[in-house]
Formats: sequence, structure tokens, C-alpha cells
Amino acid sequence: MRIGNVRGRPWLITGEAEGIDIHEASGHRFGPDLPALYERWEEFTDWASAAAGERAGFTPADLGAPSPNPRQVFAIGLNYYGHVQEAGLEVPTEPSVFTKYVSSFAGAEAQVALPRGTVDWEVEIAVVIGRTARHVAAGDAWSHVAGLTVGQDLSERGLQLAGAPPQYSLGKSFPGFGPTGPYLVTPDEFADPADLELGCVLNGEPVQKARSTEMVFSVDVLIEKLSRVTTLLPGDVMFTGTPAGVGAVRTPPRFLAPGDELVSYVEGIGSIRQTFLAEDAERSGS
Repeated sequence: MRIGNVRGRPWLITGEAEGIDIHEASGHRFGPDLPALYERWEEFTDWASAAAGERAGFTPADLGAPSPNPRQVFAIGLNYYGHVQEAGLEVPTEPSVFTKYVSSFAGAEAQVALPRGTVDWEVEIAVVIGRTARHVAAGDAWSHVAGLTVGQDLSERGLQLAGAPPQYSLGKSFPGFGPTGPYLVTPDEFADPADLELGCVLNGEPVQKARSTEMVFSVDVLIEKLSRVTTLLPGDVMFTGTPAGVGAVRTPPRFLAPGDELVSYVEGIGSIRQTFLAEDAERSGS
């Protein structure tokens, strides 16, 4: 099952750029927004297995974040072996957890204003929680997942690494720095949801490519470890880390610039696209 946030309403995606408005098709039983859908996720999935309704079209620009207003956002640092190696750091023995503020969220296609500094790319698989999770064992973790989506953890490295301790959350939370999409795809859509290719392409050049089997802490283990500490709530979002290929560790370092186009993808889900402009252009309205 694929769920899209089409103009702020949950849609069941039935084909290329078409779907069913869930709120209308269910006789107003589910929705009309995404947070309400996740609160009744199990009930909704039972209904959706036989759902029918009038199909309508949409464009990529209509697609917002699959979980646009999560109560909690978790992000995991240094969670791919290749990224740990390129950073010259030791493999962590426990997940490094921070957050991205929800005001940074954006949809599948967005223009992002670049603040002054060094903005880097980080393609990620984002997990959306579908069932409340507390003290969940890894073996049962996937049953608490509503689905997966493509995430991009844009990062202003100067602010991120400023101070001691560094400002990870703040440096990754400028407006538009947390795009996700294009859809939420349920785990049963994949042959193996723990083994997916992900990558990103900058101005037509591949800059990241890996498989999620290269994670230090897999999705099920992350849910187990996080739920030992805090309760994961329906609609919560977890960015699961980025593979090798970021710009900051290249020789010379490479960062995003006005006019760049960044396409991020995950196998079996699709892709999201961001274009970049100077922060001054956003302020002037150009």
C-alpha cells in the first residue's frame, strides 16, 4: 500500500500520479489529515485492503511530507559503515540520536533557500511509526512501522559542528532541510524492507549509493533501542542515517550552491527533488 499526502489530505495511491481521497472514500471515517490517519492505522489498513472510490490525479508538486506533523522526530548519526569510514571515526557501539525540528519538513518537490555557510546532502530512509511502541523487541519491531519514505537530511556543516557539544539538531533544521516523500510505502510492499538501495544525484551526477543492509543499527534494532527509553507514537518519524558520499569529506569539500538540483531516491519508493536558491533571493521574493 502507498499513501500520499496530496494537498494536505491522505490519499491511497492507485497508479502513476493518481489515487483515492481516503477521507471521502471512507465516508469520512478516516482523515481528513495525516496525523488522524496514523492514530487509527491498524483500523485503517483493514479498511484499505478492500477500499474503492473515485480516482483523481495529482502532480509531484502536490505531494507533502507523508507524516507532516509528527510529535517526535528521531535522527541517527553515523549509521552506515561507509559513512563512518569516510568520516574517519570509530563505529558507534550505541546509536547516536538527535532530532530535526518539524519546521524543517517539506514535501517531494521543494525549493530550498541556502543559508550562508556550507550545506551538505544526506540521503536517508525515513521510517514512520504506525503503532505505539514501548519496550518492543527487534523481532516485533516491523509490526510497529506504518511504512518507509525517502528522506533528505540537509545539513549546514558550520552550525552543525559549532561548539562543544556540537549543534547537530539546529544545523539540520533550516526551513526545507527535512524533505520526505514522495509516498509512504508499507513494509509488505517490499521483498525485504531491510535491504533497499538508496542514493542521491546532484545535477545529474551520482554522489551517494548504498544498500540499507550497510546500516550499523538496522531499523528493527533502532526501534528496540529507542523504545527502551521513550515511547514511539503513531506518526513519529525516524531518519535512519546516511551512507558514504557526503560533500564535506570530499577532496576538496563540495557543498550545495544556488541553482543546484538534488534528487534522492529509495528502491521501491520513488524519488524526491530539491532545487536551491540563495537565501537573499527567498527574502526578496525572487
